[in-house]
Amino acid sequence: MSDSETTVAELKNLVESFVDRRDWRQFHSPKNLSMSMAIEAAELMEHFQWLSAEESREIVRDSRKLGEVADELADVICYALALANQLGLDLAGAVRNKMAKNEAKYPAEAYRGRYGPEDRRQGGNEE
Repeated sequence: MSDSETTVAELKNLVESFVDRRDWRQFHSPKNLSMSMAIEAAELMEHFQWLSAEESREIVRDSRKLGEVADELADVICYALALANQLGLDLAGAVRNKMAKNEAKYPAEAYRGRYGPEDRRQGGNEE
């Protein structure tokens, strides 16, 4: 199952089936799911803590570390999918709507190569 062959609906169904087979829906309040997603995001960040921007890009060269990062990212995504299931959200529509808002807020011609209007390019924010 690869990204190019899998729909968001299939992933949502995979997570929903996993949750239902364990009778975990009772624990999956939006509050609990959003908190769990934040916890998993923090675990993902731990893999990059104290690395320089360049060092963080080098993770792809270490298959063990990359596998650990993949697991944490998958946890974040699984909780996001579970939250979407709980709230009845259409993720594809939500992403498209948010990207349209981002396009309006950050026009490419004004933000190409910059992260914000006060971008001073003095070391950036990639510490």
